[in-house]
Amino acid sequence: MMRAYIFDLDGTLVDSEVIWTDAIAGYLRGKDIEFSSQEAAQLVYGRSWRDIHGDIIRMYPELKMPIEEMEAAVYTYYESIASQRDIRISTSVELLKRLSSSYPVCIVSGSSRKTIREAVDHMGIGEHLEFFLGAEDYTPGKPHPACYRLAAEKLGVNADECLVFEDSAAGLNAAKAAGMTCVVLTRCGRPPQDFTLADLILEDLANFREEEF
Repeated sequence: MMRAYIFDLDGTLVDSEVIWTDAIAGYLRGKDIEFSSQEAAQLVYGRSWRDIHGDIIRMYPELKMPIEEMEAAVYTYYESIASQRDIRISTSVELLKRLSSSYPVCIVSGSSRKTIREAVDHMGIGEHLEFFLGAEDYTPGKPHPACYRLAAEKLGVNADECLVFEDSAAGLNAAKAAGMTCVVLTRCGRPPQDFTLADLILEDLANFREEEF
């Protein structure tokens, strides 16, 4: 029986990874670097901002700058795109709220704490969370299990008593390596990924039933 629930953010609660993909591609093109959306998707999906920043610097040393400076520059592109749509995945948000009435719930994301805080405020879920963990709180990033091990420690429960909601192979592998149950959300139009290790795959978290676990 599960005693706590952990949500990934990007792609699970908010439909933001596709926007980060376009934002990073736009940022690099603004630096006269040809970078396709497909290449950006491989760089972004399921990965922490720390790892994304590190890869960009390795590929393009001329762009070397502090992680906060690059994030701010890319975020300008992100805001421009995100302002044109509602990125909340409503059924995922409703599930988080419902579960939080009976269990401790937290968010574990590879995004910065600033980005997570803004998303939490946008979704109106602050009162439903025990805490959230961002890229500054752990290392290395997913698929390493460090983030989920830290979450279980902070929740005060064993790893095998936690259920994680993810949307990426990197996040799934991190959760399973930490010894947790993992439900994967798959949505149309996203890059194909290996979800072999998933305990359950759903196209909509509205269909999740905790009594099945």
